[in-house]
Amino acid sequence: MISELHIGSRRVGPGHPAYIIAELSANHGQDFDQAVRIVRAMAAAGADAVKVQTYTADTLTIACDNEFFRIGGGTLWDGRTLHDLYQEAFMPWDWQPKLQAVANELGLDFFSTPFDASAVDFLDAMNVPVHKVASFELVDLPLLRKIAATRKPVIASTGMATQEEIAEAVKTLRDGGCTQLALLKCTSAYPALPEEMHLRTIADLCARFGVPVGLSDHTMGHTVPVAAVALGACIVEKHFTLSRATPGPDSTFSLEPDEFAAMVAAIRTTEKALGRVNYEVSANEAKSRQFRRSLFVVADVKAGEPFTAQNVRSIRPGHGLHTRHLAEVLGKKAARDLKLGTPLSWDLIHRA
Repeated sequence: MISELHIGSRRVGPGHPAYIIAELSANHGQDFDQAVRIVRAMAAAGADAVKVQTYTADTLTIACDNEFFRIGGGTLWDGRTLHDLYQEAFMPWDWQPKLQAVANELGLDFFSTPFDASAVDFLDAMNVPVHKVASFELVDLPLLRKIAATRKPVIASTGMATQEEIAEAVKTLRDGGCTQLALLKCTSAYPALPEEMHLRTIADLCARFGVPVGLSDHTMGHTVPVAAVALGACIVEKHFTLSRATPGPDSTFSLEPDEFAAMVAAIRTTEKALGRVNYEVSANEAKSRQFRRSLFVVADVKAGEPFTAQNVRSIRPGHGLHTRHLAEVLGKKAARDLKLGTPLSWDLIHRA
């Protein structure tokens, strides 16, 4: 049986609406008022939660300009050092309780990704309802133990991780005290290509670990998240910006407000369409049954004349006898004169 998470007043897992997380990331541009505008736009677009990131450049890396710390490999950030990138992207910690208040007032959950032990303590003091583990930190086992010790629900991304690494992370979290865990299928490329997503892994992760599974998505557009929900994703995380024209480390692969709203609407429509295993005829569908095939007289027939393939056929609409009776009817005789277009019924047939 798949477990579920309790995040604030929301239940997250199979059988519940997908939990939609809007990731603010670095799109605040070091402007608190901009961050507030983004949170308000997230609420208007239909998000369930706001997620931020709690780190400083110095808690993530060191200020070093050798080949190990300079970004390359065809990314959006080639040529920069890690420390320089994170210095631009980080969110000041004193903003986070203020943004939490804004989000909560709007009915949104607010939580963050902690990147070191001090961030875990900071967020725990804020009483966030859940902790997020970033893909790059999934292999930081001491950090996972620290997060698990809070006894709060955990959502962990799995980008770049092997099966063995995911299993080790799950065991570490569970052994450390985490009793509510969800995993996110993730491809850590920015942006990611649809053909790199392998969404069928969602069901496999769910079966292997017995936890709700979702998607942390960095593809362009919202086709992939909607497909993920159709394949069983219980959580969708997507970056959010007011405008991709605004420069920033993450803006290129973020959704704008109208795009995010369209994604939410498409996910909610998909959930309605998925429904449940059902063979009942709906009220709307029942109206169409009259147009199904049935047995009709298709040529004038005199009383006592036998029914043949030339004067009785299975045709639309559905007002006559069921088509299963065709073989039984053929060869029997008409009880009275019948005109073309008469729906066949038992009282029109000599049963002797």
